[in-house]
Amino acid sequence: MKYDAVVLAGSPNRGRLRECSSVENEALIPIGNRVMLDYVVAALLKAKSVGRLVIVGPKIELQKLYGGNSRIMLAESGSTVIDSLKAGIQVLKPQSHILVTTGDIPLLSQEAVDNFIAKCTDREVDVYYPIVPREINERQYPQVKRTYVNLKEGTFTGGNIFLVNPFKVDSCAEKGNQLVNLRKSPLALSRQIGLLFILKFLLKRLSLSEVELQFSKLLSIKGKAIVLDYPEIGIDVDKPSDLELVRKILA
Repeated sequence: MKYDAVVLAGSPNRGRLRECSSVENEALIPIGNRVMLDYVVAALLKAKSVGRLVIVGPKIELQKLYGGNSRIMLAESGSTVIDSLKAGIQVLKPQSHILVTTGDIPLLSQEAVDNFIAKCTDREVDVYYPIVPREINERQYPQVKRTYVNLKEGTFTGGNIFLVNPFKVDSCAEKGNQLVNLRKSPLALSRQIGLLFILKFLLKRLSLSEVELQFSKLLSIKGKAIVLDYPEIGIDVDKPSDLELVRKILA
């Protein structure tokens, strides 16, 4: 089965990457003779499990790059990531799960995409999200600094591709925004998440199944983590050192 994909490529180049390139959009920063986004798009087009793509970003610039490809559609990005995702969904009009990726993971490979989707077998799950073991990440890319979470099963970092039930995006977004708004109120946030959950996390006694259950409960969906041995899914370019690294690798 092939899944349609939404590529989120609307982030303006106003952060630390501005010192590396003057282009207005981060996904369009050059790497070699191509833009960063193009490496992601190429991997998705090669993947056997991916059908159509919709790229959400600066539509005029994207038209120049991809206007002639029959598998690629375009949508203008929204003011938030969720608005951009909704714009992509509106163009695709999907009938089943969709793959969602960001446009800033240029090391993404066809194999990583197909392996991830092959492990997403339960259609009752609303959101699949990948996690990569620390030892895999540090063995293949020791230069990359990542944020890790310690669980009973091991230490993991997250990835930037997801398999999502598009019909649950609205309800997830509403609850997600509530949690974000509570981030400056630790007491209120702990009430939502659960004090026992927080304590077990701090004591490194939290299991992966407990995280999945709490994630699902908070967002009123069914979520599942997929352990993946492809660290490139999480190597996003958001600072000059990241860009320097991927330029060396892709050269």
